[in-house]
Amino acid sequence: MATTSVLVVDDSALMRRAVKGILEDDGFDVHTARNGVDALEQLTRVRPDVVTLDINMPEMDGMTCLAKIMAEQPTPVVMLSSLTEKNALITFEALELGAVDYVAKPGGTVSLNIDEVAAEIVSKVRAAATARISRVRGLRERLRSAPVRPAATRPGQAGEVDLVLIGSSTGGPNLLADLLPRLPATLGAPVVVAQHIPASFTATLARRLDDLCQLRVHEVDRIMNVERGHIYLGRGSNDVVVARRTDGLIVKSVPAGAEYRWHPSVDRLVSSARRHVPAERLVCTLLTGMGDDGATEMAEVHAGGGRTIAESEETAVVWGMPGELHRRGGATVTLPSYDIAERLADWVR
Repeated sequence: MATTSVLVVDDSALMRRAVKGILEDDGFDVHTARNGVDALEQLTRVRPDVVTLDINMPEMDGMTCLAKIMAEQPTPVVMLSSLTEKNALITFEALELGAVDYVAKPGGTVSLNIDEVAAEIVSKVRAAATARISRVRGLRERLRSAPVRPAATRPGQAGEVDLVLIGSSTGGPNLLADLLPRLPATLGAPVVVAQHIPASFTATLARRLDDLCQLRVHEVDRIMNVERGHIYLGRGSNDVVVARRTDGLIVKSVPAGAEYRWHPSVDRLVSSARRHVPAERLVCTLLTGMGDDGATEMAEVHAGGGRTIAESEETAVVWGMPGELHRRGGATVTLPSYDIAERLADWVR
């Protein structure tokens, strides 16, 4: 098997050495560039499998460099971003431009404690090497031009579904921005989303989704009553769980469980919902992402009579999580991302 090659782009020599060392220790073939201009000059010569790209650089910043990479030589890109609200907004714009994923630097632009996220860098670069860049770009254009179709209006018993649960990881923020706005304001059940994300990025993502969606979108940063007409986005770096009080279902953010690898954990969200809602009254969707988070618990929902959707390999940036649900026989249907919203609206009448 050929060694995965990575081009590390950062204006800080310290950061270039640190990220290069992390990746070389895991067997990657690593090249470095000191800014966007240098990166573009090396891109054709090195032809890396993945690029890691800093946002704030002189001569040519990371966003300009990313746009040129996607236009001239589309390559999987993982952004490296410091944990600020401004950089969170820029990071989501980078995902819209075509970046596969991002890693939040724990200590600012020049992060002396970058080793804290070494495992995350390695896993996201490895996942990016398998990402479907051309398909994702084509899908995005297709979704932008497609008309938003109304929800199906077949008669059905009111209250058939109590909750819609959605889990996603790598490639998820961009997909959520395409999928969630297609859900109608009349959707018959509230939606709870577990997207693997840092805590400092969640509020920015919730605001961006709220601007796009017919349903109201909230970051779960406190105990919240669960109501129709609303989408609840789990606070990053924590876990999001469903519970029941005398007046109905609630959703809350809780400390990340050590037994779960990714946070907010999709498995923990679905497990908590299963304790308070019969499986046949749940609808679950597992979207793009590496690993298998969500597959175990959603398969249990399926086995208990609930309905589940796995995103298909055709559109998933990384067909890890939904692929596991599909392989375990836990998906009621496996659909390309552009068909998921309509199916949800049809099921949740």
